[in-house]
Amino acid sequence: MTIHQVDTTTTTGPSGAEIGQRIAGLAFGLIQLVIGARIVLLLLNARTTNDLVTGILNVSQVFVAPFEGILRTNSLHASGAVFDLAAVLALVGWTVIEVIVFAVLAIFRREPA
Repeated sequence: MTIHQVDTTTTTGPSGAEIGQRIAGLAFGLIQLVIGARIVLLLLNARTTNDLVTGILNVSQVFVAPFEGILRTNSLHASGAVFDLAAVLALVGWTVIEVIVFAVLAIFRREPA
């Protein structure tokens, strides 16, 4: 009497949609991190003569720019500190865009059999 064992474990890589979700998650996470750093730096009245601060503000400006002008005022100033309303709106906006992208990518996600 011979017993045959069938190997039911198969190793398959992530689907294209899964890879897309991972890449999108990383990209949106970095965008949100840069915008969050901008908000904190401006609130703490960071010195713009510092190269790191200038770099973060310049990079984040690319992602905040589409949301400037939506509100009547883009920022509130108090004793040197700046509350960047446009950056807060951009943070919310990019998060909404992220949710939409994930919803679209979930449509193409492969379900396990």
